[in-house]
Amino acid sequence: MTVSSSQSLLEQLHWRYATKQFNPDKTIDDTIWDALEDSLVLTPSSYGLQPWLFLVIKDPDIKAQLQPLSWNQSQITECSHLVVFAIRKNLTAADVDRFIESTATTRDVSVESLSSYRDMIVSDVVYGPRSFQVNEWAARQAYIALGNFMTSAAVLGVDTCPLEGIEPAGYDKVLNLQPEGFATVVACAAGYRSEADKYAELKKVRYPKSEVLRVV
Repeated sequence: MTVSSSQSLLEQLHWRYATKQFNPDKTIDDTIWDALEDSLVLTPSSYGLQPWLFLVIKDPDIKAQLQPLSWNQSQITECSHLVVFAIRKNLTAADVDRFIESTATTRDVSVESLSSYRDMIVSDVVYGPRSFQVNEWAARQAYIALGNFMTSAAVLGVDTCPLEGIEPAGYDKVLNLQPEGFATVVACAAGYRSEADKYAELKKVRYPKSEVLRVV
């Protein structure tokens, strides 16, 4: 990374904040949004399993249904795009097999050559100790995607606001996720800040690097 790009990254990270008021009249350009969708798809996950579904909500009617399930936060209806991060619940050996088959196809290798890797994943996530908390494990993967999305958005000059103040079960009902085996974890509003948002000018409150980072 060059000095100039390092500086640009930090400038954008200082620029970003949890946007409280979006400009409802300003939408994200399709080309930029396509890149942000790709940033979600390219998010890393443990074992590469990708136990998630990203729902992009643009429909004003759906947003209006979700707002009461989101502490009535205005970001839900004012943002350009609302992303709902959902997990696939209770992963099974069939889910692992689907991933293994995709890996074999993508890398032009045989499924059999990946059998040891497949068995390791299954013995951990499906039948091992992790299986008792597999949905919590999947939720942590979704948060990796959330962080990746927010950073990517900041680099492209797009504002975001992560939203944990939601009723996941209510979201699942509105979005009809339960029949497919998915469950809402968190949401993130994306768009462009309103000039009236006073929070945009507030200084970031962060502990000094010396307190939160240790080089060993």
